Amino acid sequence: MKILVGMSGGVDSSVTALILKSQGHEVVGATMSIWSKEKRERLDKGLIGVHSCKDACYGPNEKEDIEEARKICEKIGIPYHVFDCSKEYEKIVLDNFKEEYLSGRTPNPCIRCNSMIKFDVLPFLARQAGIEFDKFATGHYANVDYDPEKARYILKKGINPKKDQSYFLYKLKQRQLENIVLPLGKYEKEEIRNIAKDFGLKVFDKPDSQDFYAGDYNELLEVQPKIGNIVNREGKVLGTHQGIWNYTVGQRKGLGIAHSAPLYVIDLKKETNEVVVGEIDETFKNVLEAVDLNWVSIPGIETPIKATAKVRSAQIPVDVTILPQGEKVLVKFDEMQKSLTKGQSVVFYNKDILLGGGIIDEVDLEV
Repeated sequence: MKILVGMSGGVDSSVTALILKSQGHEVVGATMSIWSKEKRERLDKGLIGVHSCKDACYGPNEKEDIEEARKICEKIGIPYHVFDCSKEYEKIVLDNFKEEYLSGRTPNPCIRCNSMIKFDVLPFLARQAGIEFDKFATGHYANVDYDPEKARYILKKGINPKKDQSYFLYKLKQRQLENIVLPLGKYEKEEIRNIAKDFGLKVFDKPDSQDFYAGDYNELLEVQPKIGNIVNREGKVLGTHQGIWNYTVGQRKGLGIAHSAPLYVIDLKKETNEVVVGEIDETFKNVLEAVDLNWVSIPGIETPIKATAKVRSAQIPVDVTILPQGEKVLVKFDEMQKSLTKGQSVVFYNKDILLGGGIIDEVDLEV
């Protein structure tokens, strides 16, 4: 089988290519370049923080990563290609990131990038360039199976709950799952590092990317400060802020407010340009509404179902009831959850099977 592997210059994608090659597949490496010429020029002029965001997915060391991936492919003995995805990345990921933050929501750009860029634009551009391949592979820790009874592809967790990355893949469609392989889903991270070390890959101990962008988000938002009030639920003004996009729900530090008890951000209001804060008990909720749903391992739901859910990738799944509401769902948690955040994703599971997920749209609800 001929397999195109998305290469990042990191240990996971490198070992993915190595494993597939050792299994006898014809492997081709490919990297998506997502830094535009304009962004690169701003970086070179020092307008973007170089040192603060080096180990991020959207980091300024793209050239170095590409060269690292090229050397790795040479050592493994596979051809290597780079594809310019910067226009699509800016339109699909960065523009959405900016729109969501300025609206007082907190998006997860990695999820959007996976489904619409890495697993879609990249293989499309490769085929457009004349590269023929049967499957596309990445170094994600997750598993894909096919259920012949349901005639449906099933997305499952990786074997290690702490390294499972299925959460970031919940927006993949059936046509995408049909055409991908995820070799690392049955491995522990330490096993992957040992394989890389034994083969002599210098990236065997390279740190994992920690975030989408570890620098100052204002460098990406490119907006002027917009002074507004920090208020409590009753509307009492407690302080001021420079823009709601500088805050996230659940944030405690950096509020600059003296209070008898610690205060947390509990809401961001675009309409009134207010940051709403409250004490710890005000951060807990147990119902949310999710939109922009993508059902993966099931075709959807018509009646309420029991499942488990995660509202952040590192969370241990918790028990929920999912209630269909047309193109939306209401999600009722068995126990109160801290800092449910609009714009983030809620992802549903049945044991190790990922059922689907959606974008959190409302959290001040009662069922």
